[in-house]
Amino acid sequence: MTATAENTAPPRGFDQAEFEARLARAQSAMRDARMDAILLTNEPEVRYFTGFHTQFWESPTRPWFVLLPLSGKPIAIIPEIGRAGMEATWVDDIRSWPAPRPADDGVSLLIAALGELPRRFGRLGVPMGHESLIRMPLSDYLTVIAGAEGLEPVDAAPLLHGLRFIKSPAEIDKIRQACTITSTAFEALPDLMRAGQSELEICRAFRIDLLRRGADQSPYLIAGSGPGGYDSIIMGPTERIVEEGDVLIIDTGTTYDGYFCDFDRNFAFGRADDAVRQAYRTVFEATEAGFRAARPGVTTSELWTAMWQVMEAGGALGNSVGRLGHGLGMELTEWPSNTAEDGTVLAPGAVLTLEPGMEFLPGRQMVHEENIVITDSGAEWLTRRAAPEMPVVT
Repeated sequence: MTATAENTAPPRGFDQAEFEARLARAQSAMRDARMDAILLTNEPEVRYFTGFHTQFWESPTRPWFVLLPLSGKPIAIIPEIGRAGMEATWVDDIRSWPAPRPADDGVSLLIAALGELPRRFGRLGVPMGHESLIRMPLSDYLTVIAGAEGLEPVDAAPLLHGLRFIKSPAEIDKIRQACTITSTAFEALPDLMRAGQSELEICRAFRIDLLRRGADQSPYLIAGSGPGGYDSIIMGPTERIVEEGDVLIIDTGTTYDGYFCDFDRNFAFGRADDAVRQAYRTVFEATEAGFRAARPGVTTSELWTAMWQVMEAGGALGNSVGRLGHGLGMELTEWPSNTAEDGTVLAPGAVLTLEPGMEFLPGRQMVHEENIVITDSGAEWLTRRAAPEMPVVT
């Protein structure tokens, strides 16, 4: 880690008051939505309400459950292997079993905990909607719902999306740190790459530099390249050799203390033709238009319109990404999406990516992405802006 990163890095973890505030907001929303409890099973939602932060989620063998009751603190029903870790959080009620135990992997414990809950509304919130996940075997889930007498499962995804969309100052600081580290690494990248290297070689050097500068991980780091442009932004890096006249995009989701940045940079090697330069300038200006439009009360659809109008005027043939940015935080991509139909209203504390992308010639794309946070009066850049003209690596 560099001295600068060490000196400016925000503290890791959160004070208990942060989790108390999150739970209070959730329970207020639960009362409005007439839910007696919410069942959480996936990593970001469990971590959001408990602070339980472990890489062990990479193993799909064991399920993990947290109940948010309408009153009182969260209840954790987890494998014994995680008990010590959960005891280090603010959660007091921890129930465990010797997982893996496929015949009863926490199911009876979860049903018993649900049975102890007061029934005020007779409704159990479960994330069921868009961008939500129930991380347990389907057969076990059906058994739990059948055993939770007097509790009708209802969709809690909109409630949880709304809570996590608005970040606290401490969360924003962590995202800003990830953006700062990655911005610095992107600015240094031209000195680490040259024509004749493969996409893999370039991205490997970039990943190492990110870690040296204080990043925790770069679980998402893609690259695409081609003569005068690229045709995909999700498939690389590959062993393809980057040559003179190529354009390379690198897009990374790099983390600091469990929070992501998500943005890209484009580079031309040796030279950039007029079409490439014009496409780059267009998506840069589209990002500026999105930033100018971003303020409390504006919708994600209005951001989309502001960006798309610039690209349409710049000759865009289309957009294969399907949206022009999204929410950002504990996950690389979060709700909502910047689309013509989304319509989510922005509020202070919302963190978003602005990601205008266009096909500027058949089979040739140009995509540009930055990260912002909505403030009381407008928006603030979390990333350091890319160069306004296409960088050329010589």
